[in-house]
Amino acid sequence: MSVRQTIKVESSIKNKIRESIKLALPKAFETIKWLLSIMIPVSFVVMILNYTGILALVSSYVSPAFKLIGLPGESAFILLTSIFTNIYTAIAVITSLELEGRVVTILAVMCLVAHGFIIETAVLKKTGSSVIRMILLRLLGSFAIGAILNQVLPADTTQIVNSIVLQQESFFVMLTVWLQSTLLLVIKVVILISLLMIFQKLLELFGVIKWISRFLKPLQALMGLPESTSFSWIVANTLGLAYGAAIIMEQVEEGKMKKEDADLLNHHIAVSHSQLEDPLLFAAIGVPLGWMIIPRIILGIVVVWLRRLELLVRSKFKSKI
Repeated sequence: MSVRQTIKVESSIKNKIRESIKLALPKAFETIKWLLSIMIPVSFVVMILNYTGILALVSSYVSPAFKLIGLPGESAFILLTSIFTNIYTAIAVITSLELEGRVVTILAVMCLVAHGFIIETAVLKKTGSSVIRMILLRLLGSFAIGAILNQVLPADTTQIVNSIVLQQESFFVMLTVWLQSTLLLVIKVVILISLLMIFQKLLELFGVIKWISRFLKPLQALMGLPESTSFSWIVANTLGLAYGAAIIMEQVEEGKMKKEDADLLNHHIAVSHSQLEDPLLFAAIGVPLGWMIIPRIILGIVVVWLRRLELLVRSKFKSKI
């Protein structure tokens, strides 16, 4: 390659990088603003619920449902904690209780399916799925996978070695912790969403997304997902549901993904997402990674094919009317 050609290629690459940043940042700003407008108020309300003991009270009423699937009553508080707060808090509660290893493994998987419930359901709604459907899917999916694992999981899968004692904190201390965690959340969202949007645009302009879609086509077909969802699926399973949804929204708005395809993807990532960071947090207290990842992927596949079957039956029923 001549010097002139090299300079031309370098100039083209620089132009594409500039264009990616120019196109990505305005959309990143809108997405960041929308995500934080949900995350911050919801997390504050949850902090109040936790401080006032309302969360513990609700847990006492729903604990019988957990006994039906072979789990101790205190499991209710653990799952509700993950639903209304996050994985970190759920782990803190788990390590403060005396629970069998297999029970902790089951609860870890259930929490991974249903955690961050309010925020993530709002995100799924924004990308085109029914709120009620997503709520039922995540709740029922969590209990279904818990019941199945209770039957198939061998005894003494893991031993929990870490233990802490939870104490009631003063409101000032809790508020301070909330402010610190919220500040970190804002920084994380701003950085990740901005970089993610720029990265996506770069992949599009350089034609990499098309290559990724072709490469993942067999896997997407097995999971019942359209080819257009491949990049969003990767993001949701590596960075998390909220960040995957940011890409879904952008692709739907630009006409690169149909709303129907986005809905199918939402059904999958509602029960199977964030396969890196969150499972590793549970792995740190001794929960096996395989039991946390594989069952959720299988559940996601089953959910998508059931959704496809539902849509097929509906279309045939309508055609007969």
